[in-house]
Amino acid sequence: MRIVRVACTVFTYPSRIARDSDGHAHPGEETIARAAMLEIEAEDGTIGRALAAPADVEEGLLAAFVRPVLIGADPLRREKLWRALYKSQRGSGQRFTDRVLCAADLALWDLAGKLLGAPVWKLAGGMRDRILAYGSTMCGDDLEGGLRTPEDYARYADWLVRVRGYRAVKLHTWMPPIPGAPDVRMDYKACAAVREAVGPDIPLMLDPSHWYSREDAAWLGRRLQELGFLWMEEPMEEASLSSYRWLSDQLSLNILGPESMPGKHWTRAEWIAGAACDMIRCGVWGVGGITPCLKIAATAESFNMSCEIHGTGAGNLAVCGAIPNTTYYERGLLHPFLDYDAPPPYLTRADDPMDAEGCVHLSQEPGLGHALDLDYIAAHRVGNA
Repeated sequence: MRIVRVACTVFTYPSRIARDSDGHAHPGEETIARAAMLEIEAEDGTIGRALAAPADVEEGLLAAFVRPVLIGADPLRREKLWRALYKSQRGSGQRFTDRVLCAADLALWDLAGKLLGAPVWKLAGGMRDRILAYGSTMCGDDLEGGLRTPEDYARYADWLVRVRGYRAVKLHTWMPPIPGAPDVRMDYKACAAVREAVGPDIPLMLDPSHWYSREDAAWLGRRLQELGFLWMEEPMEEASLSSYRWLSDQLSLNILGPESMPGKHWTRAEWIAGAACDMIRCGVWGVGGITPCLKIAATAESFNMSCEIHGTGAGNLAVCGAIPNTTYYERGLLHPFLDYDAPPPYLTRADDPMDAEGCVHLSQEPGLGHALDLDYIAAHRVGNA
């Protein structure tokens, strides 16, 4: 069996997600957004598909770096193909990012699942067929009734737990360009308000997103210890591994990382060896796909460490189903003004449906389990007359 085609379709869809000047997502007026679908086709006509941002699978990248490796190759030799694609990054002038690598890896896993008639999470390990989700909020905003105040966070967290059924909640707090952000004391007020709202038994987490000094991170970490938080992730610039080693030594609170550092599984191994965190962090889009995520999880398991998966989507959910040493699936980003449970029009159902017990169930369909509406994608393809 050989790969005969690698192609991308860019399509439009209505979206109410807006980006501020620093790239953070917030609710906004409905606009027309773009997404992309990467396809890798085997000679028998079986197609592996992955959803991606258009910039990550644009034609120039496919022609220069992806097709030369994949066309004519055996699609089931994913490790060989991932390594060949990874080696192509070196001469790409940073054009061939880990997100491009991830899109190709996801489509290869989807293709393998369809060729072998099995869901990806089973092919990759098959540890569990459902997993608890935590509700992961959007970052703070200046919207009346949104996530503008600590009281807004408390009210929304209470709804997430008591009405929607989440068994854990993670906060993203205020970030630039919100006036006054970042503010370590405002972050603490939001965390304290949420703890009071949901009670002592709901696991809570915080992602303040790399803004703080050692002193501010330690101050906030001590307050989170008092509130019984489960973890804090990326409170400081992650390029300073020694700062995270210092912070982990200061606190009994779990430090989760690294979230955004480049270097795939090699970087995560250095964080483990350097005692820079208590729990390891990885997500498919940040490290180059499912293939390196599985390596990271296995390394963490060897040190009796949890590997918590960063981000939503079918690829990350498949990793959660495959590995033994993870606790939650990150479901979000969530906001009072948005209905996360309503799938976008290019899907016939959400990738991560959650039941009344707060669990997301893994798809039993071959491949990644995307319920793609191919007719919608074709009808809204960019360039259609």
